[in-house]
Amino acid sequence: MLTNHPNIAIRRLEDVLGFTRQGYYQYWQRQNEPVDDDLNVLRLVRPIRRQHPRIGGRKLYYLLQKEFLERGIKLGRDAFFELLARHKMLIRRRRRKVKTTFSGHPFRKYPNLIKNLVVERPNQLWVSDITYWFTQGGCLYVSLVTDAYSKRIMGYAVAPTLGAIHCKTALEMALKKIKKRTAKALIHHSDRGLQYCSAIYIGLLDNYHVQISMTETGDPLENPIAERVNGILKNEYLAHRAVYSLAQAELVLEQAVIFYNYKRPHMSCDMLVPDQAHQGEGKLKRRWKNYYSKRQVG
Repeated sequence: MLTNHPNIAIRRLEDVLGFTRQGYYQYWQRQNEPVDDDLNVLRLVRPIRRQHPRIGGRKLYYLLQKEFLERGIKLGRDAFFELLARHKMLIRRRRRKVKTTFSGHPFRKYPNLIKNLVVERPNQLWVSDITYWFTQGGCLYVSLVTDAYSKRIMGYAVAPTLGAIHCKTALEMALKKIKKRTAKALIHHSDRGLQYCSAIYIGLLDNYHVQISMTETGDPLENPIAERVNGILKNEYLAHRAVYSLAQAELVLEQAVIFYNYKRPHMSCDMLVPDQAHQGEGKLKRRWKNYYSKRQVG
């Protein structure tokens, strides 16, 4: 009969089963390691989720690689996704649509200048678009101007209407970040919506001698970078926020743009954050696999 004293019990087991006390403790330590690693991974995930509440799993896994290495955590991407799924931390996309483009107007529509354009530097091509944002205070509209090379948001505005003046506000913010001689070598690309064809918007582009390009149809794939950035900002940073007023929306949007520009890596920018990519030039390596469409932008 084994005694209740743990040390004597382990010594008896050593004699009967032929293993050492050190081996006994190492065995139980190994049994606890996967659980400890899971807890450590979840502890690392939570602060990133607070800053980027709806960031995709692949980018989240990339952001944690340095921490995993320093802590000796060995976890493949599939296992990482499974861990997030078990703890209900995988993001599911919600889809609702509101029409924001109205091209049946009498204003001039400009030709598409970027069909075969290879973008190799910042401030070579800007893309603009409007997206909707459902809030507790009603539907708002976010206007964005994005650099096509770096995916950096250059200008933004939020408003309760689709008025052209709000798109102009976003464009003014963007233009203040560059010199006029830089603007002369810049192409501005948008859809053919009323806002982008309006006199106040076109007049501002003309004042800076920016070249004007527009889509030929209403197909979102003619302005894919703008569509993609719209989706990222809205789905990862805005949709989950409780917003009750325009003033609150402006603060939330400003914070979202800061996190997006300075913290979120892009697979289409060699995993640089947009602000980093905006400092360089030359062809950027893309690190995403195209699972859905040959024309997808990440």
